[in-house]
Amino acid sequence: MSRRRLVVSLVLACGVGLGVWLAADLAAARRHAAPAAPPPVPVTADAAKSQDVPALIEALGTVQSIDSVGVQSRVNGPITQLFFSQGDEVQQGQPLFQIDPRPYQAALDQAAGQLQRDQATLAQARTDLARYQRLAAQRSIAQQQAEDQAFLVQQDEGTVKLDLATRDSAALNLSFCRIVAPVAGRTGSLLVDLGNIVSTTAATNLVAIAQVKPIYVAFTVPQERLGEIRRHQAEAPLAVEAYGSNGALLSRGRLSLINNQVDTTTGTVLLEATFANDDEQLWPGTFVSVRLILYLRHQAVTVPASTVMAGPNGTYVYVIQPDDTVSRVEVQVASRQDGLAVIEHGLSAGQRVVTDGQYRLADKAKVQIRPTS
Repeated sequence: MSRRRLVVSLVLACGVGLGVWLAADLAAARRHAAPAAPPPVPVTADAAKSQDVPALIEALGTVQSIDSVGVQSRVNGPITQLFFSQGDEVQQGQPLFQIDPRPYQAALDQAAGQLQRDQATLAQARTDLARYQRLAAQRSIAQQQAEDQAFLVQQDEGTVKLDLATRDSAALNLSFCRIVAPVAGRTGSLLVDLGNIVSTTAATNLVAIAQVKPIYVAFTVPQERLGEIRRHQAEAPLAVEAYGSNGALLSRGRLSLINNQVDTTTGTVLLEATFANDDEQLWPGTFVSVRLILYLRHQAVTVPASTVMAGPNGTYVYVIQPDDTVSRVEVQVASRQDGLAVIEHGLSAGQRVVTDGQYRLADKAKVQIRPTS
């Protein structure tokens, strides 16, 4: 091999060695380089607000009539008239049914005639007694005769009293022939038809009347809440709101009854709220959602309910820092209502919190706030 070829070979060998060394050094540098930071997590955010929020107890209630009466007949006879249609709203004392009054009118006339005859007999006996007493005082007749006449007057007085009672009873039965509404309310389905003969022994309802204005809602609350309910009720009657199954507000009323004992089988206490129900939004027998408002929380801190997460140590939210990182902050939730969480401790009004996307976050994570539509 010539000297020139030897020099070329050495140069090539050095170049290959240098390339191998540089490649190895570059690979080692890549292995020891810091990992790239993860991209920011896209989230939506909102600021915690300060507002007045009612402190309330929610329950399931049943609408019930204050008065629900089954109308029955107090005399026997056929129904000759109907004064209403089923489903009508009626007032107390309004006529509903007419039962054939002729037998009872005849009985009243007979009693009145008997009374008139016996009153005449009593008047004659009293006149005779006065005359006998004068004659007895003059010793024109025996004293015994005057005393007998006095006893006869007493008998006639008793007969007249009996006649008066018979006449009044007959008049009462005649008045029962016209059946009137015992309470104001709405009638149900008609259970008898025109011409049917009703009887007092059958004890059959002719129609049912349910009072719907006012009306009340019965519901139960845990016995643990009884103390604060009684305390606030003593200050002023508590407001109660009734909502339908679609969440719409039906009516507002007042708490009117706290039952005098706790149900030992369920550990609950029965409450009743009264509603004016002028628009008849509440109907007997329906179920409603009830909100019993205890007091008003002034300037309470609220966030959307979806903001609050549940962890092994309690509830928490992610608070966004000025550098667009998040901090996991434990909070105490006083209540959840109307899509809001009322924060008792741990958060101040104005702090920005993550409202969506928090399930992909960890403490100190970088976030990218998306605009809300």
